[in-house]
Amino acid sequence: MTLVKICGLSTQDTVISAVEAGADFIGFVFYPPSPRAITPEIAAALSAHIPKHVQRVGLFVDPSDADIENVLKHAPLDMVQVHGSESPMRLKEIKDKFGLPLIKAIQVGSRSDIEDIGQYTLYADWMLFDAKPENASLPGGTGQIFDWSILNELAIQTPWMLSGGLNSENVAQALAILNPKAIDVSSGVEREKGVKDIEKIKAFINIVK
Repeated sequence: MTLVKICGLSTQDTVISAVEAGADFIGFVFYPPSPRAITPEIAAALSAHIPKHVQRVGLFVDPSDADIENVLKHAPLDMVQVHGSESPMRLKEIKDKFGLPLIKAIQVGSRSDIEDIGQYTLYADWMLFDAKPENASLPGGTGQIFDWSILNELAIQTPWMLSGGLNSENVAQALAILNPKAIDVSSGVEREKGVKDIEKIKAFINIVK
């Protein structure tokens, strides 16, 4: 069964609803420019509503060690997701220092974007493939999709997530084309930018599951 990650949650009711609907990963955004960004203190309070079998993921963009340490002082995380221009060696540094499983996001616009991902799979426990829209102000959560067929011949042993503009209307089509271990959604379950919709979360998870 395909796993589901709901990213960018910021309220108690949406966290509880996502968990009850069957989410496997809950993502908290720690990137201040994002409309979905929350503080470590809020993440700590929300984490109290997440059972042990659901993974708590912290999303960072080109973080310093201090950025991650500041979150971990307050909020327990099960995984760290890096969504910027982090090098493979930076992934190794983060993993060596914090000992948490890593998700490395790659923006995909053409087949050339995935040609060298083997260097990341040395250190990433998961890969995440997101859209690469032009002139985007944020590295993710843009609501745009990419050509899923680019991943058709993807040959990696590392489990991976599909992301980028997914919603209840197109996720079944994506799953008919690809066979990712997990699906990641953020803007596709919102009623407005940064504001999650409980019914959309439930519907999305139900379709994927």
